[in-house]
Amino acid sequence: MSDLQSIKNRFGIIGNFPALNRAIEKAIQVAPTDISVLVIGESGVGKEHIPKIIHSESRRKHQPYIVVNCGAIPEGTIDSELFGHEKGAFTGATSTRKGYFEVADGGTIFLDEVGELPLQTQVRLLRVLESGEFMKVGSSQVQKTNVRIVAATNVNMMKAIEDGRFREDLYYRLNTVQIDMPPLRERKGDIHLLFRKFAIDFAEKYRMPELQLTDDGVKYLENYTFPGNIRQLRNLVEQMTVVEQNRTINSTKLAEYIPMNAQLPAVVSRGGNSGNSGADFGSEREIMYKILFDMRNDLNDLKSLTSELIKNRGNQSFSHHEQDLIGRVFKTETQPVNTSSILYYEDQPAAPTPNFYNDTEEYENGVEDIDLEEEPKEESLSLINNERDLIVKALEKHKGRRNKAADELGISQRTLYRKIKQYNLED
Repeated sequence: MSDLQSIKNRFGIIGNFPALNRAIEKAIQVAPTDISVLVIGESGVGKEHIPKIIHSESRRKHQPYIVVNCGAIPEGTIDSELFGHEKGAFTGATSTRKGYFEVADGGTIFLDEVGELPLQTQVRLLRVLESGEFMKVGSSQVQKTNVRIVAATNVNMMKAIEDGRFREDLYYRLNTVQIDMPPLRERKGDIHLLFRKFAIDFAEKYRMPELQLTDDGVKYLENYTFPGNIRQLRNLVEQMTVVEQNRTINSTKLAEYIPMNAQLPAVVSRGGNSGNSGADFGSEREIMYKILFDMRNDLNDLKSLTSELIKNRGNQSFSHHEQDLIGRVFKTETQPVNTSSILYYEDQPAAPTPNFYNDTEEYENGVEDIDLEEEPKEESLSLINNERDLIVKALEKHKGRRNKAADELGISQRTLYRKIKQYNLED
């Protein structure tokens, strides 16, 4: 049996964190047996190393080793992938096919993202674990297989069981031995070692000078939570190797790539509980405000144009359809509308602008509640014609000066430009 350091060297594992060492030692200890193992850890922590260590240190090391990403195989075909199928078992099954459990007979199968398995497939897998038996899709013949199963997941398995997404009996069959892989944020002393290893690798790969971290850069990385773990750190070093001209990296430069206030929450903690890094959702909130502002402005433009049309029509009567349209625009009851009682939109006071936007004309009207269901669902042809005529008259009146025409129409210049393009009035 290999010792700890030789295993690390063989599989390129960097670090001396006690929990990492313990995980590798457990893998070495259980390797000679045939018991099933469940590897728990967040995405990007290197869970794939454990089944490789177990297989290489077992009596099965000269037999097949197959990796199956359970989350990447469609639900309709995963049974066929794992257990095989008979010719004609389903549409497109033009020949008999061996599944992974048949191909890997005598070896090891690594079921990555095992928590994503459909319930029907979980029943089949449980039978393999209990008796070593399975049936191909479309067959009634029982086949035997001698396969060592190592599974891994980054989901909270107890929560999945509680929600009915994973069978409890299968969980305990897979979890004969549990190996926990620690997240990178707990391995503060290993972060600089990993950075240097990746920096050397990518400097050689791209034939560029090696990146060097300053002392404050090291502290910055050690205080970062790394929601993407080792995979995120590796991608960061590769990106900076290619992009940065200055090969000395300090905390200021790191903040441009991984700002402290923009971290994502971790997927799962080592004990199976959801992690939380205090993600800042301010940017998402501002995006929602922008969408609301744009919708608000569109509604404002429609109100303004409608009020102009009402002015121009004077005391003329309105059709039932026009009455309904006006009622919906101004949020009145669907009844005959007294147009003289409508407060024209350009006379209405503007709502205050939120303080996180500055000097932006698009947001000049502020935010208010918008009932989307009450917006007009169709536009009358007569309204379209009148709208075009009003724009033409305003442009002629102000000799083509669009800012003056927009003020005359009571709409923003942005909306006027859009309407000019819509009605081919640019000439």
